[in-house]
Amino acid sequence: MTGDESSPAAEQSSRDHVLVVDDEVALLEVLSEALGTRFEVTTATSVHDAELILRKKKFKVVVADHLMPGGNGMGLLVRAREEYPQMQRILVTGYMKPEMLLRSVNEAALFRYLLKPVSVIELVTVVSEAAKLHDALAKAAAENSSPEELV
Repeated sequence: MTGDESSPAAEQSSRDHVLVVDDEVALLEVLSEALGTRFEVTTATSVHDAELILRKKKFKVVVADHLMPGGNGMGLLVRAREEYPQMQRILVTGYMKPEMLLRSVNEAALFRYLLKPVSVIELVTVVSEAAKLHDALAKAAAENSSPEELV
């Protein structure tokens, strides 16, 4: 392999990176395939795996299921807010309790929450909007950085 910029691998690496976390493998595959038309998608089937992946790679958006064995997506998104504040966070949930949703939006500073069953069209639209917000925040942060802050 020559590292040719026009190779499919080079094209894929220039796309926005999205992490999708869900313990339901079949749903994870559907979401990944839908997002894969526009994004470079990495998947994880547990909160633990997602946290390991987040330490190794930068993402513009993370989409996480709310309830999973061994940890919940809400906790992951709260920690992601603290460690990666520009990365946008989307919670997918089957629960519609308004108190829980309001708490989730506030604690994790969610870009959006999506109720199951998730429309793949809505998911792609929301993730695209979240990636644009990430870019705008990163640009604003770069423009507001003084040379002293960069050293």
